[in-house]
Parts: sequence; C-alpha cells; structure tokens
Amino acid sequence: MVEVLSYPFMQHALIAAVLISIVAGVIGSLAVVNRMVFLVGGIAHAAYGGIGLSIFFSLPMFASTAAVTALASLVMAHYTLYKREHNDLLVGIVWAVGMASGIILVDLTPGYSADLMSYLFGSILAIERSDLLGMGVLLLLTLLIVSFRYREILAVSYDSEYAKLLGINVRFYYGLILLLCGLSVVVAMKIVGLIMVIAMLTIPVYMAQKIAKSLMQMMLLSSLFALLASLIGLWLAYMYSLSSGAAIILVATALMGLFELGRALWQRG
Repeated sequence: MVEVLSYPFMQHALIAAVLISIVAGVIGSLAVVNRMVFLVGGIAHAAYGGIGLSIFFSLPMFASTAAVTALASLVMAHYTLYKREHNDLLVGIVWAVGMASGIILVDLTPGYSADLMSYLFGSILAIERSDLLGMGVLLLLTLLIVSFRYREILAVSYDSEYAKLLGINVRFYYGLILLLCGLSVVVAMKIVGLIMVIAMLTIPVYMAQKIAKSLMQMMLLSSLFALLASLIGLWLAYMYSLSSGAAIILVATALMGLFELGRALWQRG
C-alpha cells in the first residue's frame, strides 16, 4: 500500500480526502444545527446546471458550478428564512430546474459524449491538480468566514431571535450559512458526487453531535469522523475497484453503526 502513495493520482486523492473531511465537518455541522439539510439537497441537485453550463460554454467546472450553487443558495435563503412552510416546494422547483437545465445543456453540446456519472457519484481517484486548487480556495474561504464570524454564526444557528436582540443581521448570516453550504457541494462534487453529498455532510455530524459539547467541538469531531471514513473508503475503492463515493458513504454508515453500538454498550455498562 505504501508504494501506491508514490502515484500522483493517489496523492491527489489523499489531499482531496483531507479537504472534503474538513468541509464536511464544518459545513455539515452548520447545515444540521440550522436545519438546512433538505435545502442543501436541493442545491446539490441544482449544481448539475453548473455542470451543464461548464460543458456547453467550455467554462471552468469549479467556477461555473460554484456560480450556480451560489445563486441557488441565495434564492433559497431569500424565500425560506421567514416562510419555511414553503421549503419543500421551493426545493423541488430549484432541484428540478437545475437538473433539467444541466441535462439539456449537455445534450446540446456538439460532440460531447463523456460519462457524467463521476459528477453524480464521485470519482476521488480521478482528482486532478486543478480540482485540488479549486477545492483549496473554497475551503480557505469557508474557514476564514467561519473563523472571523463564528460568534455571529453561532448566535444565528441556535437562537435567531436572541441574535436579533444582539443587533446581528439574521437575514445576512442565514444567507451566508446557506451560501457556504452550497459551496461545500462544489468541493464535494468530484469526491462523493452530487447524489451522495448530503450523506457526507450529515453522517459524521450525527456521530459528533452525540458527544460534542459545543458547535466548535462538533465541527472538529465531524471532520475527524469524515476523514476516517474517507481514508478507509478510498483504500477500499482502490483495492477492490469500487466507486469511491459509494465506498466512502458506506464506510461512514458502518462507522455510524459501530458508534451507536458502542454508545449502547457504554450506557448499559
């Protein structure tokens, strides 16, 4: 296995695993505590429109997908902050329009016949240097925002009414959190795919929130759980020629099962 690490594609995959694990821990925690998971699912599928734009107009994949997810995130933030009873309707519309427009644009692209399954289900072993650069920039941006605005994000996440009393612009930070969730979809796209990104953002957080005593602890623990699942899933994908995204998600699910079993045994003891 050590010899495999000398291959550039495996080195890229390992770096990508670290990046997505941090994203999953930080942004997944925010999505869960703000009850945005369903909204992020809609954004993830809408991101397919960005893939279609990239292919049809020969644009950089990360830039076009990030732009589409950012637009979808801001639209959802505007319409769902105070009218959450419309969430499922809006998600359905954004989801359908994004997917449909992406498919049509790909169909209209002359001579394009590439396999799009990697974008839907991930292909971490196909990560390139340019992908890592885009992921790194988005991750750095996310960490800077969360670090410098942690107090405001924490207040809005747990008690928006109290945040208003503190003079915090709840609408702005609600939109910012959803925007960060959308950008995390772009980071995870090539690794676990648009279909399974929600599992990557929620399963590690599910385990972390059971034992964390603060939002920061939840983020750190979620990142560690996500990294463990990513590394084991990556190894299994390479050794047995499996789909990397599916392998990572199934490993994360297995870890969650072991975690729950361990908690149950601990509580009995």
